[in-house]
Amino acid sequence: MSTEFDVVVIGAGPAGYHAAIRAAQLGLKTACIDAALGKDGQPALGGTCLRVGCIPSKALLDSSRQFWNMQHLFGEHGISADNAKIDVGTMVGRKDKIVKQFTGGIAALFKANKITPYYGFGQLQPGKRVSVKQHDGSMVELTGKHIVIAAGSDSIELPFAKFDGKHIVDNVGALDFTAVPKRLGVIGAGVIGLELGSVWKRLGAEVTILEALPDFLGAADAEVARAALKEFKKQGLDIKLGAKVSKAEIKNGEVHLTYNDGKADQNLIVDKLLVAVGRKAASKGLLAEGTGVKLNERGQIEVDEHCRTGVDGIWAVGDCVRGPMLAHKGFEEGIAVAELIAGLPGHVNFDTIPWVIYTEPEIAWVGKTEQQLKAEGIEYKTGSFPFAAVGRAVAMGEPAGFVKVIAHAETDRVLGMHLVGVGVSELVHEGVLTMEFHGSAEDLARICHAHPTLSEAIHDAAMAVDKRAIHKVN
Repeated sequence: MSTEFDVVVIGAGPAGYHAAIRAAQLGLKTACIDAALGKDGQPALGGTCLRVGCIPSKALLDSSRQFWNMQHLFGEHGISADNAKIDVGTMVGRKDKIVKQFTGGIAALFKANKITPYYGFGQLQPGKRVSVKQHDGSMVELTGKHIVIAAGSDSIELPFAKFDGKHIVDNVGALDFTAVPKRLGVIGAGVIGLELGSVWKRLGAEVTILEALPDFLGAADAEVARAALKEFKKQGLDIKLGAKVSKAEIKNGEVHLTYNDGKADQNLIVDKLLVAVGRKAASKGLLAEGTGVKLNERGQIEVDEHCRTGVDGIWAVGDCVRGPMLAHKGFEEGIAVAELIAGLPGHVNFDTIPWVIYTEPEIAWVGKTEQQLKAEGIEYKTGSFPFAAVGRAVAMGEPAGFVKVIAHAETDRVLGMHLVGVGVSELVHEGVLTMEFHGSAEDLARICHAHPTLSEAIHDAAMAVDKRAIHKVN
């Protein structure tokens, strides 16, 4: 078998498999290397996102949402569902089937596009070569006219709370609990902590989230963050801000935590502890000596705005480079690089990348927050509209939250859209599209939105920018 390719991709996660497929579509002979194995011990393409991240977490979020609604929402609809029970094994099994379906789907796409897969750990060597230690122990060396590094990221482990896979876990372990823990502790109130904390809270766990920072969701719009925090507390999530954990010890099958709340040391005992303090680039062992590819102080591969490493023919994309660690950011970088390699234009607009947290209610945003605009000295105007005044949301029994549109004070160009509420993971793309085409709040306000739909909140929020919303006292 030939080991010479036009493009060799290291990593088959979101960024890597998109790069490989697009390169193959453009007629480039392509190979893709990936070391991941599924729960059955077989190669599993798709990266963290597909195997133990985005997809499986959403499967559990949806399952737990169904259970929560049966207990807390169905009664409003006149539906009786007494003595509802949950079978965690069946729920996790459903999640695993979905994962296997999609990892198999990536393998099928590779085959259809004539991409050669290699299963093992790939290391970049000097001279556009990649050595692959395959799962059977054998070594193979590939050469490529272009190498695309898409190594992904790993969970950050705290020195005082080492993962043991049973009591102290990362997102992988929290997706595979065999029973609902009575008490679940979570370090970190970010995306992973909130989403997986929500899953197990809905299923009956007592969940305490310890966040070291004093502000909740500092990256989100402050008004959105306050509204979301209020809803989470209503649901029973115990979120402690400014709580700095210093110790985690396993005693008699329990995890004993020590944290400081800004006043004094406090103690917390839980049955399971999820550490969700962020992720780091998976660059360990990735680069052999002499490649010329550089890492920054965070272990990320240094690249320019077009994902070039500075070494001719070597590119890097996704979680292992600068920018947000989001699967869809990786998708677009992988496609852009493949097109640049083929001599086509390729570009990713970081200003219009949407962010979503799939809690209940969902949180989503694109563009600048009010606090960012104030810090930058940019004059702006805002319009907001609550879901409590949207007929469809009220009919669904989901009135929490609102939509906020931020526009430039003079040009009216949309600078950001911030949402909290039901279905906002889908609605945020109206903001993405408007900003991508340099649209204004007036443009959004002039678009006819179907009634009754959740999207009407966007229409009224855009109208509220100029204080002319119909269904709100301006």
